[in-house]
Amino acid sequence: MSMPPAIFACGRNYADHAKEMSSDLPERPLIFMKNPASVIANGESILLPPICDFHGPQVDFEGELAVIIGRDCRDVNDSDALDFVSGYAIANDVSARWWQKHGSGGQFIRGKSFDTFCPMSEPVPADRIDDPQGLRLVTTLNGEIMQDSNTSYMIFPVATLVAELSQGMTLLAGTVLLTGTPGGVGSVRTPPRFLQEGDVIEITIDELGTLSNPVRRGTS
Repeated sequence: MSMPPAIFACGRNYADHAKEMSSDLPERPLIFMKNPASVIANGESILLPPICDFHGPQVDFEGELAVIIGRDCRDVNDSDALDFVSGYAIANDVSARWWQKHGSGGQFIRGKSFDTFCPMSEPVPADRIDDPQGLRLVTTLNGEIMQDSNTSYMIFPVATLVAELSQGMTLLAGTVLLTGTPGGVGSVRTPPRFLQEGDVIEITIDELGTLSNPVRRGTS
């Protein structure tokens, strides 16, 4: 799995996820970044780092549609935005919730960027996807369905996200855009269901296949 030049991500882009996180619906895309070094491939292990042992279990899953920018992109409009997309993939925006919410001054990046925290499938060429806003997304944990939604429920669709991010800022070829996760993440369940050693987390998206990653404890 090659390392992208940048990973941008959109938070709270599904109304049910915004609600379960006790957040208002965003008026504009909520954008953060992930460390490109966090990318791993299908089948590789998500490692739970010792730094995430502090403040109790906290590592969560987020199944998402990933968009790959195929050529440098700047100041494009919604109608042309998809012309700059070379492919789509499945991603897991793995998130250490304490680090995301409390450990970094209110900034998401560190809690989203530990090594192995961005599993991604191999991209499928964009011309093989009929409509990126019509894909079913299902996340299972050890075979149990956690998330079951459709990309049609995005608040900000792919074209809008690409166009918005490109305003005044060049998106380099190879940049990855994570488009948000639907409701059903582990941290809001009763009791919470955080990732633990021995788990297998799988995300299936129509026309893209399945991303499957085992979970194990990492070492310092």
